[in-house]
Amino acid sequence: MSENNQPSQQQVQVVDQDEMEIDLRDYLRVLVKRRWVILTSVVVVFLTALIYCLTATPIYKGSTKVLIERDNGKSMSLQEAFAVDTSGTDYYQTQYEIIKSRTVARMVLDKLGPQLERLFLPPEDDSLLHSIARLPGNIIGGITGFFSVLTKDKGGVPEMSEEEKKEQQLLNAFQERVDVVPIRRSRLVDIGFECKDPALAAKVADAVADAYIVNSLDTRLQATRKAMGWLNRRIVKEREKVEQAERKLQQYREKNEIITGFSGEVETVTAQKLAQLNSQVVEAESKRVEEETRYAQARRLISQGKVFESLPEVINNPLIQEIKKSEVKLYGEFSELSKKYGKNHPQIRAVKSELGSLKNRREAEVKRIVDSLKNSYEVALARENSLKSSLERQKRESLDLNKKAIDYGVLSRQAEGARDMYDILIKRFKEASVAGDINVSNIRIVDRAEIPQSPFKPKKKLILLLALVLGGMLGVFLGFLIEYFDNSIKVPEDVENFLQIPYLGVIPNIFTRLKKDEKRPSELITLDHPKSVSSEAYRNLRTRIIFSTAGSAPKTILCTSSMAGEGKTMTVANLATTMAQAGSKVIIVDCDMRRPRLHRILGLKRGQGLSNVLVGDGTLAETIQVSNIPNLHVITSGIVPPDPSELLGSENMAALLKILSEKYDRVLIDSPPITAVTDSVLLSRMVNSVLLVVRANKTPREIVKNAIAMIHGVNGHLIGALLNGIEMEKNAYYYQYYYYYNSAYAYAEDGDKPDKRKTTRRRNKPEKDA
Repeated sequence: MSENNQPSQQQVQVVDQDEMEIDLRDYLRVLVKRRWVILTSVVVVFLTALIYCLTATPIYKGSTKVLIERDNGKSMSLQEAFAVDTSGTDYYQTQYEIIKSRTVARMVLDKLGPQLERLFLPPEDDSLLHSIARLPGNIIGGITGFFSVLTKDKGGVPEMSEEEKKEQQLLNAFQERVDVVPIRRSRLVDIGFECKDPALAAKVADAVADAYIVNSLDTRLQATRKAMGWLNRRIVKEREKVEQAERKLQQYREKNEIITGFSGEVETVTAQKLAQLNSQVVEAESKRVEEETRYAQARRLISQGKVFESLPEVINNPLIQEIKKSEVKLYGEFSELSKKYGKNHPQIRAVKSELGSLKNRREAEVKRIVDSLKNSYEVALARENSLKSSLERQKRESLDLNKKAIDYGVLSRQAEGARDMYDILIKRFKEASVAGDINVSNIRIVDRAEIPQSPFKPKKKLILLLALVLGGMLGVFLGFLIEYFDNSIKVPEDVENFLQIPYLGVIPNIFTRLKKDEKRPSELITLDHPKSVSSEAYRNLRTRIIFSTAGSAPKTILCTSSMAGEGKTMTVANLATTMAQAGSKVIIVDCDMRRPRLHRILGLKRGQGLSNVLVGDGTLAETIQVSNIPNLHVITSGIVPPDPSELLGSENMAALLKILSEKYDRVLIDSPPITAVTDSVLLSRMVNSVLLVVRANKTPREIVKNAIAMIHGVNGHLIGALLNGIEMEKNAYYYQYYYYYNSAYAYAEDGDKPDKRKTTRRRNKPEKDA
């Protein structure tokens, strides 16, 4: 698949390349064709520029180099107060505009007023010549003034006096000549001034730089004075604010009995107290719960009668343990005595009495232990409640203290802020006072202007070079513009693209480059100059017509055109001559009865002709004339009838053409322009083929399209169009053909000429139909 696709891609690339080359050739053709327009444009623009360079007054430019440093002195510029970024591009652009401002211009005019007035406002010349030259301007000014008076708004701006107008005119003229050029990647700037006096140009440039520096210092001093006044007013207001804030703070202290004020240590101590109390409360709660649990357990065991066996405080009590030991010992003695004595024995009663005493002591101790648990519970509960009360009280005191601290902090900060602002303003006031006493500028002159030795304007070489370039561009634009509005048929592609009919060939203009005393060549070029480019073009036309239809070559050929003067009659004569020279038996019928001219080209008399045959005033044999060209016969137009269209559209004409096509190999018909009269339209129905002659670079496309539509409207067989009158030597599109034909025939004349006998035999041999 890839191998099959590769050729198609190459073909596409070749087609695209051919289309691009064709487009480039078309552009080149337009440039060569309109070369005189381009050359004229270049010459006119260049001569205009040259005249300007020769007549323009030379202008000199004085230039002063100035350094604009960064303004980094806080005490001198109050940078913190006004916050001006003197290192940015906006600052430098502002300085450049200040240099060209009217304020600086007025300062220079105050210093060099008389010299600049003579430069910008020269005295009027009262001579007659200058009075006449000023007359149109005075008339226009008077008319403008009259209408301005009529349309003047009474409530508008008052009219300026003559002195004010003069000052405005001086300022405008001065500002137009001041030039500020920053030097890249530096803080340097060239201040230039242009005028026709070189010494004055240098002097004014220096004066502008000096005025700019003085204006900068004045601006600084004015800003400083304004700042001092503003600071003074603010200091008074801020002093009042300080006194008021401190008075409120003192009143708050007295009201809330605050002696030392609130600090971070007080807040820390308060927080520690709260944390400690909170911890003690948690501990007391735990202790109370523990005691409460013990007491509750003792009460439950008492109610169950299991205090002695289960209560840990009872079990672990030393007294209880001692009583238990004593009871164990007494029970042992009671057991031994019971074996020896009766139960009423005194010793047994003594042991029982002692056991009862131990029991009472044990119960008393258990009760005491239970009461101790109750007391411990009540003490723990009381301690818990006491600590909780202390915590709540401490919280209330802390909240109250925080509230007082907040209010106290607000008042304290207000007083402190007022004091800080007051101190800052005092400091700035002192700085402004120092700045007002010291004049320091961040601008200084690096190089003063020198008297220029050569003019700054006009730049003659640059102007002339630009004139050549602009003239060429204008000429190319005009050339393509003329070509765009020229809707005539120019090249073969126009025939195929716009007319959409076959292209049959091109015929050069045989009357090109004629001198005044040179004899006009014969229109029958194929007979008088058979080896010329034009003759070869007609032979090529003959070949294309023969092969224009499939099956057989056309026998009856109608030659017409869209307009008069396109060369159809000359084309018929030369085409018939080439066919006759090729051995074909040819007859020409002149159907242009309105303006017949064919007989003049062939050197015949009009006499009896086609009109006579069609009206029956003569026979066909009497009408046919034999020309001095072998195999070529002619039927002239004859007497001009009142209505040629009736004759040419009649059945006699159709019958005549049928008879001639049977007797001759080729029948060529010359007819009037198809858009002028209907003769050609009527004839196009009776012939095998129609040849349309188009005058190159002359006939509009729309007219040719109308002619084609008329032929197609009657089903005429239009075989194609011929471009006539081409300037081959002047047209780049056809120059290659012109060069080829000239080279070929020059080579033949040098010795490689064809055999005359073979040529004769070829001419006598009839031409075969395709």
